[in-house]
Amino acid sequence: MSERILVFYGSYRADRMGIRLADYCVRTLLARGHDVELIDAKAVDLPMLDRMYKEYPQGQAPTAMEVLAEKIRAADGFVFVTGEYNWGVQPGLKNLTDHFLEEWFWRPAGVVSYSAGRLAGARANVAWLGTLSEMGMVVISSAVNVGPIARTLDEQGQPVGEAGKSLEKSFARFADDLVWWAEAARLQKTRRAPPY
Repeated sequence: MSERILVFYGSYRADRMGIRLADYCVRTLLARGHDVELIDAKAVDLPMLDRMYKEYPQGQAPTAMEVLAEKIRAADGFVFVTGEYNWGVQPGLKNLTDHFLEEWFWRPAGVVSYSAGRLAGARANVAWLGTLSEMGMVVISSAVNVGPIARTLDEQGQPVGEAGKSLEKSFARFADDLVWWAEAARLQKTRRAPPY
């Protein structure tokens, strides 16, 4: 069965290398038959967090926030594509994510990280695990780390060389893991409502 998966990307930089990886994730999941949408934090352009979505009176949240809340609630699973900024998470992606809470609950999430260097965003990947868990998501055990990104994906987001082959292999396992948990969560909700 097709799962509804949102792929989140958070760089606001002018020369965004990670968009190659976000596009690769979307394209690959679509090719597997899933309903996939890229949510680009820069395009959504939420303000710096002042009030969370749930803190607005019903019907008074900014339109972009309302639309995104509905997409999150309707999704079966999430992919977070993140770069590493000074050993931490991208501020644009973190800001977008923090606007919501209950909307994330009871669905799986996976983290795909990248960097220009050989560590492939691994520290940002690890930093996201606790954050996403705290926000009510089940974080899958598979992770994808891409680096150096320019030697892994070309400008069109196509895998190149040995690094590209490694990405294809690791992403296949990642996608299998994410979809398994998405299906499990969706089916469990038909058997029993979440406890809160």
